[in-house]
Amino acid sequence: MARSDFEGKVALVTGAARGIGAAVARTLAERGATVAAVDADRAGVTSLADELCAAGLRVTGYFGDVTDSSAVDSLVASVEYDLAPIDVLVNVAGILRTGSILDMSDEDWAAMFAVNTTGVFTMSRAVAKSMISRRSGAIVTVASNAGHVPRVGMGGYAPTKAASAMFTKCLGLELAEYGIRCNVVSPGSTDTPMLQGMWADESGRQATIDGSLSTFKVGIPLRKLATPADIAAAVAFLASDDAGHITMHDLCVDGGAALGA
Repeated sequence: MARSDFEGKVALVTGAARGIGAAVARTLAERGATVAAVDADRAGVTSLADELCAAGLRVTGYFGDVTDSSAVDSLVASVEYDLAPIDVLVNVAGILRTGSILDMSDEDWAAMFAVNTTGVFTMSRAVAKSMISRRSGAIVTVASNAGHVPRVGMGGYAPTKAASAMFTKCLGLELAEYGIRCNVVSPGSTDTPMLQGMWADESGRQATIDGSLSTFKVGIPLRKLATPADIAAAVAFLASDDAGHITMHDLCVDGGAALGA
């Protein structure tokens, strides 16, 4: 029998056009949610929504720029007008620019903070204001295990994820009195287009699993990459009533790569 953890609930998922965001949108819809799938890639998110609707799921695609505060407020209002009040928000939208800190441009630094951190702030603020009046809701931010341990070549990306995780915990503290739970899922290396884009060729897959002594990067003790579905399952748990007494928690889903950090 299919699970129906989210029957009757509306979930908004950012970064939903592909990778982890698409997996989260699919998982929540399969478990009964009406999903607002949001992405800056209009064609991509429309394609995803069409695919999931064709499978009998309730998914509507929305174009959204999480870096634009006014646009986010309008988006949230539109979703609640079109569908119903938002019960679950999942912040997945993110970008990655790698390279040496000394060579990093101001533009790359600002772009990552705009999407990965400010985007979590603008979307969470807009949705939380609506949740407060109903005294219920769940917010899950997808961060990264790179926010737990230093990474060579991720001196811009890792701080954005650490900041978004701490923001989500602070938000959870402020919203606890209203019955709103805020949690974090921190994936490790996950088999997505973002990770694959870091590989010169298919040998990058095994190199990621093995780790790199020269860059002080531990491999993955479970000897496999995460799948987007692995991360989506963790998100669904924290957003569900099964996690009804869990808030301000950071769940690291990385096959042990951060050694529990």
